[in-house]
Amino acid sequence: MTNVFYRNPHATYPHAVQGDGIYITDSEGKQYLDASGGAAVSCLGHSNLAVRAAIKKQIDRIAYAHSGFFTTDVMEELATALIAHAPGEMDKVYFVSGGSEAVEAALKLSRQYFTELGEDQRRFFIARKQSYHGNTLGALAVGGNEWRRKQFKPLLVDIKHISPCYAYRLQHPGETEPDYSKRMADELETMIQALGAENVIGFICEPVVGATLGAVPATRGYLKRVREICNQHGILLILDEVMCGMGRTGYFFAHQEDGVDADLVTVAKGLGAGYQPIGATLVNKKIFDAVYNGSGYFQHGHTYMGHATACAASLAVINTIEDGNLLGNVLKLGEMLQAELEKEFSQHPFIGDIRGRGLFRGIEFVRDKASKLTFEPGAKINSRFKQIAMQNGLICYPMGGTIDGINGDHTLLAPPFIINESQIDEIITKLKITADAVFSKV
Repeated sequence: MTNVFYRNPHATYPHAVQGDGIYITDSEGKQYLDASGGAAVSCLGHSNLAVRAAIKKQIDRIAYAHSGFFTTDVMEELATALIAHAPGEMDKVYFVSGGSEAVEAALKLSRQYFTELGEDQRRFFIARKQSYHGNTLGALAVGGNEWRRKQFKPLLVDIKHISPCYAYRLQHPGETEPDYSKRMADELETMIQALGAENVIGFICEPVVGATLGAVPATRGYLKRVREICNQHGILLILDEVMCGMGRTGYFFAHQEDGVDADLVTVAKGLGAGYQPIGATLVNKKIFDAVYNGSGYFQHGHTYMGHATACAASLAVINTIEDGNLLGNVLKLGEMLQAELEKEFSQHPFIGDIRGRGLFRGIEFVRDKASKLTFEPGAKINSRFKQIAMQNGLICYPMGGTIDGINGDHTLLAPPFIINESQIDEIITKLKITADAVFSKV
C-alpha cells in the first residue's frame, strides 16, 4: 500500500535508488538507460558533480529567500547568463518553478502588456492543434491536445487553434518545403483576420513540438513567416521551448536555428536538468518597459520564484554545457542518432517517420507505411512500447493520440547531452529488441 497519489494509480513503478551518468538503477539492481531524460529533463545525466556541488554550496549559504523581500546573487547571475545566450532583444527573466508556470506567466504578461498600452479589448490567443504547453488551466487552454483538454473544457478560456506544422502528414505531394511552410503559416494570417487583429494578443507555438507530436520541427521558413505576420498585425510571438530549449536541439534556444526573434520565450526542463525544479519566462525590452513605465508592477507571482538553490543548480547546468562544449556533442551525436535510427528502422513496415533536431528525435508508428494508416487506439501501441522498453532496460517517452489526441502513436528520444557513441548503439539495439517484441503481435 502507498499514500502517494501517482499519476497512474493503477501502475506499479520500480523504485529508483541510484543515478550514474545516463543510467538509473532501481531497488532490484536493474539498470535502465535513460534515453529520454525522463521527459527531456535530465540533459546532464543523473550524477553531475559540478551541479551537485553548486546545490550544496548554495544551501550552506542560504537555500531560499522570498523574492518579495530579497534578491540573491545567484538569481542575478543566472538571469545575466540566460540573457547573454538569448537572441534578439530579450532583456529580463521572470523565474518560476516549471514549464506550466512559465507559460502561465507568459500569457498573463502578454495580456498585461496590452492593458498597459490601453488596448484592453485584446483577449484572444492563437495556438496550434496537437501542441502541448502545460497542465495549469491557462497553459492547458492554449495547448491543442484534445485528449488532455476534454474533461476540463468548461473551465478553459476561448483559444483559437490552427494546424500544426506537421510535414509528414500535412505536406501535399509535390509541394515544396517553402510553399508548405508558407501555407501553414498563412493559417495564422487567416485566423487573425477572422478575429480582428485589434482583438488578438499573441500566437504561441513550440519551435519543435515535443510530447504530443514527437519531436516535429518547424519546416524551414515557417517561423520566419509567422514572425512577419505577427509584426504586420502588431501581435506578440511567444515561443514555448520548455521541452526543446536549453541546448536540446544543439542551440541554447531552438529558435536560433530558425533565425527568428521572439517577444517571450519559456524554458524549463533542461534549465535545471532535473537537479532542481525551475522554469523561466524570458521577456523582451518593449514588454518590460511597458510594465515598468506603466503600472510598474506585474500582477502575478509564486512563492518559490527565483528560488536560490534552484538558480544555483541552473547556473551550474549552463556553465557545464558551456565548459564541456556539450552543444557540439548534441549536434554531432544527434546526427549520429538520426543516421542510426534511419539505418535500422527506415524500412521497418510499422515505422512511418523518423524526425527531429539534435538529441531530440521522434519515431512515429503506423499500421501501413504507404497509406500512413495508424494503429487502432485500442491496440495501445505506445503503452506496450513503454512497458517492453522498460523490461529491456530502456527509458523512452512513448505517447498516443499523435494525430488528433486519439489516433496515432510515437515515441520520443531525448538522451542526455553527455551520451557517447557506444551508448547510441545501445539505444538502437534496445529499440530494435523492443520494436520486434511489440510488432510481432500486430
